[in-house]
Order: sequence, then C-alpha cells, then structure tokens
Amino acid sequence: MSSADDLEVALLGFTVPDSILADAMARDRAHATQTHAFAWGLVAAARAADCRVRLFSAVPVSSWPGNDRLLFRGGGFHQDGVDGQLLGFVNLLGLKHVTRFVSARCRLARNLRTGDVLLVHGVHTPFLWAAVTLSRRRGVLVVPVLTDPPGLALPTDGRLVRLLRRLDVALVRAALRRCAGVIALTRPLADDFAPGRPHLVMEGIFHPPATASAQDAPTPGTREVVYAGGLTRAYGVDRLVEAFRGLPDPNLRLVLFGRGELTRWLREQAADDSRIAPPELLDRAVLAGRLARAAVLINPRPVEEEFVRYSFPSKTIEYLSAGPPVVSTRLPGIPADYLPHLEIATPDTVVGLRAALARALALPPEEVSRRGVAAREFVHRTRGPVAQGRRMRDFLVSLTGRGCGPVVGQRGGTPTTADRPSTVPLP
Repeated sequence: MSSADDLEVALLGFTVPDSILADAMARDRAHATQTHAFAWGLVAAARAADCRVRLFSAVPVSSWPGNDRLLFRGGGFHQDGVDGQLLGFVNLLGLKHVTRFVSARCRLARNLRTGDVLLVHGVHTPFLWAAVTLSRRRGVLVVPVLTDPPGLALPTDGRLVRLLRRLDVALVRAALRRCAGVIALTRPLADDFAPGRPHLVMEGIFHPPATASAQDAPTPGTREVVYAGGLTRAYGVDRLVEAFRGLPDPNLRLVLFGRGELTRWLREQAADDSRIAPPELLDRAVLAGRLARAAVLINPRPVEEEFVRYSFPSKTIEYLSAGPPVVSTRLPGIPADYLPHLEIATPDTVVGLRAALARALALPPEEVSRRGVAAREFVHRTRGPVAQGRRMRDFLVSLTGRGCGPVVGQRGGTPTTADRPSTVPLP
C-alpha cells in the first residue's frame, strides 16, 4: 500500500524496556504485566505493517507509597529494534499528572513532525492532553488506543479520590472529542467515550515473549487448573476457589499466578487445602511455560461487573495460544469467532464454573490435542502482529486522507469473521 509507505508512528504511553519494568514492579503493590505486553504488541503490529515507530514512555507504577520510588528520571532506551525516550516524573498524587504532562509535551514538541501519527496508549489524562494541545499546531494525527474506561473506582478510594476520578473522566471525554479517531478493545469503549469519532475495534494482539521458558511437567499424577491475572473478587477468583473445592478428584491442583487483594486470603486457602497452591507472581516468559503444561486454563470473570462490557481479557489470547482447554465466562467483549475455541461457563456462578471445569477435564486426549492446534492456529492467523498491524495501518491511513481501501471494523463497516481480528495502565 504505497500511500502509507512513509507513515511515521509515535507511541506515547508505557512501552518501557523489560528490565526497567521488572525493577519497578519489584517495589510496587500492583503489577503492569498486561499493560507491558499490550504496549509491545502495539509496537510489533505497527512494525509488521512497515510503519516507522518511535516511543515516548513513562514507567507504569502506582503513586507513592504504592511504589516507594518518588522520582523517575528521563533518558533514552532501545529494545526490539525501536528507539524510545523515557519521560521523567515525580511519583506523588497530583504532581505525577502535572510532571508527566510537562515531560510528555516537551518531548513531543521537540520530536513530532507534520504528518506524524501519534498513538496514545490508554486514557491517561496527562498524555491525552499533551497530545491534543500539540495536534493542530504541528499537524499531527492523534489516535488514542482505549484499553479501559476512564475513572475506574478502586475499593480503597476515599471521597477526594473519587471526586478526582469523576473530574478525570470529564477531561478524558473532552480530549477524545479532539482526536482524529480511536482504536478500542471493545465497541462500547468507543461508543460511550468517543461518540462520533471513527473507530477501529481491535481487542488484542498475540505477541508472545521473545524467549519463553522451556515447558516442564507438573508433579507426576497431578493435573493443574491454572488461572493467571489479578487476584481480586472483581475477577471472580473467590468463585473459582469455591468451584474448584467442589471437584472431587484428589489429583487436581489449583494454581494461581498474579497479585491482588486476595493474595493473603489465597495463602490461607492453600494452608487449609493441599490441592491449592500458594499464589505466585512470575515473569511473563516463565508464565508461558506454566500455562502450556496446565490441564485446563480458566478465566472466571463475573459478567455482572460494571466494567465488563468495556473489557476484553487479554489472557484469552494468551490462554488459547498455550494449547490446553480454556474455560471462560461469556463476557460481552469476547467476539463470536472465539467461542468455538472456548468452554463457556454458563451461568457464571460457582456451579456454572464447576460444571465447565468438569467438562474440560473430561475431554479425551485426542480432543484436547485437536482443540489446542485449532486454537493456536486461530490466534496466530487472526490476532498476530501481521493481521492486526495491517488493520491498524489501514485505519490510520484512512484518517490521514491519503486514500486506502475500506477499513474493517471502523464505524459503519461490517467486519467479517475472517477479517475481524481484533490492561489498565497503573495510575
């Protein structure tokens, strides 16, 4: 597509080197593994579509004291064939937003050129406003990548924080009205927060770690039911534990990878029940091997949570690429072409989860193998960087007005099953 041969893409967000993320997460109460994976997936997709990519990135961390580091300095970095600039900021509530805005705007003002496309990862207010305040002056096309709704409340939020979150939502909406278009994980994200803007629905990118660890075998005679993700009630982890306890097989083992509010409770459950392993937080490359050796992978996320209509769990793609049978609740953000590759838990209750786990565990080995091959081929072919990069580039070129073919998934388009491939940044 010659009209896009000179497409320059700058990505403003949280795309930092692996070593920097590992150091930050070692001292943080939360973890940004999925944010990190999605960010580098965007880079891989853009490069696969022959776009030239530059990165402007802040380290994704919780505000002090959730992360004990107060000052993050700027500087250059290089990873996976891409050059990037780290944005410095002060990691205190309030000052964090101000210093990220100033740092991003100064870097962008010095580096962006007329005709560049600026992707903004997430709904981080300082980055959105740094981008839109420069867009008209520099002739830059600003396209946010919406991965989550703005203003999600946390159980620990006080009255002031909730007020600030409502203000943040208003600022995000105002910024999105000034953007050329949006890329969104689900259609409701685009419809509700960027109404009237051209949009592309792209729910995920399959981008495995560059060096996955070798697959090892579980303890002889055991079969592992594995969950990887946030260890929270909002994600249904407490329901999963109760559902698992009702499975009678003494050789089953429930293995959970992640971090969250239920970490201490899960350690207590493990002390009471030898079939439940204490939760662990693993490097993504190591995690890939642990997923591949599971008997069943599960996502128990409840469907009634307010945020669910906006979400597509990225673990769905990682699970399917690993090979074992995958149990999932019927989340509205999961496109229909995934369903033949999933064992759906209906209803999303303890009873429904237990029944779906039992069905998956009862599959004969030849059916497990057949499903695994089909699922891996599906995500590689339709959600890999080549497929997603092509769709993303077509969309971006259509917004520049340089002329290209119809954009699959844009407002008004009707994506076909074959063509429709498709983390919250820490505050």
